[in-house]
Amino acid sequence: MALFDLPLAELRTYRPEPAEPEDFDAFWKRTLAEAAGHDLAERFEPHDAGLSEVEVYDVSFAGWGGHRVSGWLVLPRHAPGPVPCVVQYLGYHRGRGNPHDHLLWPAAGRAVLVVDVRGQGAAGGDHPGATADPVGGENPQSPGFMTRGILAPEQYYYRRVYTDAVRAVDAAARHPAIDPGRVHVSGASQGGGIATAVAGLRDDIAGALVDTPFLTHFRRAVEMTDADPYQEIVRFLQTRRGSDEQVFRTLAYFDGRHFAARAGCPVLYSAALMDQICPPSTVFASYNRWAHPRKEIEVYTWNGHEGGAADHRRVQLRWMTQGQTREGIL
Repeated sequence: MALFDLPLAELRTYRPEPAEPEDFDAFWKRTLAEAAGHDLAERFEPHDAGLSEVEVYDVSFAGWGGHRVSGWLVLPRHAPGPVPCVVQYLGYHRGRGNPHDHLLWPAAGRAVLVVDVRGQGAAGGDHPGATADPVGGENPQSPGFMTRGILAPEQYYYRRVYTDAVRAVDAAARHPAIDPGRVHVSGASQGGGIATAVAGLRDDIAGALVDTPFLTHFRRAVEMTDADPYQEIVRFLQTRRGSDEQVFRTLAYFDGRHFAARAGCPVLYSAALMDQICPPSTVFASYNRWAHPRKEIEVYTWNGHEGGAADHRRVQLRWMTQGQTREGIL
C-alpha cells in the first residue's frame, strides 16, 4: 500500500461538482412510493441465542417489491424504557451472521438492527445471509453485484438494496422497545454507502456513522483502483464497449455524493489514506458535500480499507455519547 491519492490538505477541500440527474429526486420519490404500496408486515420472532443480557429477535419485513428482508434485532435486556437504535448495514458479500456478532451497541445501552443485503452472504466466511434477490436485472453481468441491471436505473441492483435499507428504519421504529425519534444508521464500506443513501432519503434519522464508504464518486473510483468491487464495472465495460455513458448515467442515481448533499442529520465519517478499495478522495467527495453542519471525519493515515477497525469503535461510542449530552438527540 502507499499514499496514492491526493494529499490530506487537498482531500479536505476536494468537492468536485457531480453531474446529478435532473430527475434524481423524482426517481427516488417514485421508487419509495412504489415500495410504500406494500405492507411493511414486520415480524419480530423471539430467538434463543444463549445470551442472558440481551433480547434477540429474528426480524423480517417487506422491502422493495414486497420481498422479504431478514435481520437480527438485539436489545439490551434491562433497559428502563424505549432505547435508541442503530440500524446496521453490511459490507460487500456479508450477511447478518449470528446475534453474538452484534453486541457492541446493546452493551452501550442501544438496540441494533442488523439488516441483510439481498442476495449477499453466501460467499463463504462466517457471516451468512438469509435474504434472496428475486430480481436479476435484464442485462448480462460480470460476477458480483455491481453490474446487475446496470444499463437502466430502474433495473439496477442497488435500487432494491437502498429501498430495503430505507424500509428497515420503518421496521426498527415500529418495535415498542425502540425510541422512533432516535434511530441511527451505520455501516462500513458497502454499509457506509447504504447508510449515506438512507440519511439522504429520510428526514427522520438521528445520526449517521459512515466508515470508508463504497458506492460514491463511481467514475473516479473505477479510474483509480484495480481492486474489486469497483473493478467489476471495469470488466463489464471491457466487453460492453460503447456503454460507458449508459453505465455512468445509471450509477449517478446511486452516487453517495448526491445523498450526502441531502442528509439532514449529524454524521461521523472515517477515511483511510491507504485505502485502495474505496480511495480516500471518493470518501471526502461525499463527506465534503454532507448537508448537516454537524459533521466530523476521522482520518487513519497508515491504514487500508480496514480504517480504524476496533479503535474506531471507541471513537464512535464517544461521538454518540457526546451528541446525546449536547443535543439530546443521539
